[in-house]
Amino acid sequence: MQLETLREPDLEFARDTYVCPRIGIASFDVYDSKREIRRDKINIGAVGTEKGLERLRVWLERCKEPIAARSDTLQRNLYPPFPGFHRNSGFRAELVVSNEGFKSILADDVEAIVTAEIPRERKVESALELYRRPIEFLARNRRAIDVIVCVLPDALYDAVAKEKEDLEAETETIAEVEDEPPDVETNFRRALKASSLHLEKPLQIIREQSLTDKAPQDAASRAWNFCTALYYKTNQTVPWRLVTDPNEPRVCFVGIGFFRSRDRQVTHSSLAQIFDELGNNVILRGGQAYQGEDRRPHLKQEQAEVLLGRAIDDYILANETAPARLVIHKTSLFTNEEREGFLNSCASRNIRRVDLVAFVDTASRAFRTKQYPPLRGTHISFDDMCHLLYTRGSVPFYRTYTGLYIPQPLEIRIDRSDSSAEKICREILGLTKMNWNTTRFDGKYPITLLCARKVGEIMKYLPPDYEPNPEIINYGYYM
Repeated sequence: MQLETLREPDLEFARDTYVCPRIGIASFDVYDSKREIRRDKINIGAVGTEKGLERLRVWLERCKEPIAARSDTLQRNLYPPFPGFHRNSGFRAELVVSNEGFKSILADDVEAIVTAEIPRERKVESALELYRRPIEFLARNRRAIDVIVCVLPDALYDAVAKEKEDLEAETETIAEVEDEPPDVETNFRRALKASSLHLEKPLQIIREQSLTDKAPQDAASRAWNFCTALYYKTNQTVPWRLVTDPNEPRVCFVGIGFFRSRDRQVTHSSLAQIFDELGNNVILRGGQAYQGEDRRPHLKQEQAEVLLGRAIDDYILANETAPARLVIHKTSLFTNEEREGFLNSCASRNIRRVDLVAFVDTASRAFRTKQYPPLRGTHISFDDMCHLLYTRGSVPFYRTYTGLYIPQPLEIRIDRSDSSAEKICREILGLTKMNWNTTRFDGKYPITLLCARKVGEIMKYLPPDYEPNPEIINYGYYM
């Protein structure tokens, strides 16, 4: 067994590199601000009650100016000030807020849903209808709008949108829990995003409390996360990118994930996302998978070959060249059929450098002296195939561990590789920093797997024959 601590990967911004997205944007501007073709105005649309829309206006105006950091902490790197969303620095863009883009719903209609003595599923359906109509109006009649913010009153959020499990909780697993009750899932956020995909306008869903100082998170941190998400969803480019070695062959990462139907009765379906070095991505829906002897979803050889082939072809179309190296991240172990299918697809496109990497749940834990959690980046190698990687843990840059519970490592199984295990784990650690839905850099999962989870949650609300349009629909529509 060997143990090492991997260095925190750097991120690239417009004028320099840095480890932290927040300080990097504030100091060196968003990466794509050096591009000539980009949107430097973000037209905001919004749906909510009059009270909620007014709070949103106040919050957006506040975000245009600098917001001070927390004054009650010594962890300055974890809670940096927000520089303001404007053209002069940082995001190098401006927020455009106009009454033309705001559409109100009646507070009485919200109250009727909240107080109705009906099952939660019916409340969710009523709330979906309440928001769907004004969203569609704005999408069809206010074409200049870039993103639509849906403001949920706190009472409505508690009635239809509050979920028991937190998707970023420490207890999250790679695979879905197999013993979930067989009832039909009804999730407001997922259903609303699914029903709006065809409108080609990304949504940002937020509760009213998050727009005020009653929110549990400090104002600067809320502004960082909120504005970064808006910026990414609008430009569909990247605020930051991973630093790459120009001497290394061009690489792209493919995430293979699975999801089940809402009633949990239908075998998992597959989906794939392909990411280039910039974080640009396209999403594809695969065919129906089957459950193997390990009770995990798998693909037949032909399915694997076709699914990966379509992903590579879209990459070639976008970049006018095939990647020199392909890395596949998958949420279950590779079968012989899957391995054969993926490798055949690569060989037919003359891609010779291929790494097959599986992620599995583990009960293993490591401990440091003095009761501190392991350092983020701790890499434990048992042999050439089996590795543990702590993507959550103590972060020296933050001077703390930001989680609530004992961190869980990722168990990584390298099925086949033309690269070293250290390089593969280093890349995984870097990909955990490519989630533009948050600006903290100590996420647990690489974007390949996180995107698979988020997309699958919404795909299950769409017809089985629905196929995302890769030219339009990217991760920003699902996060």
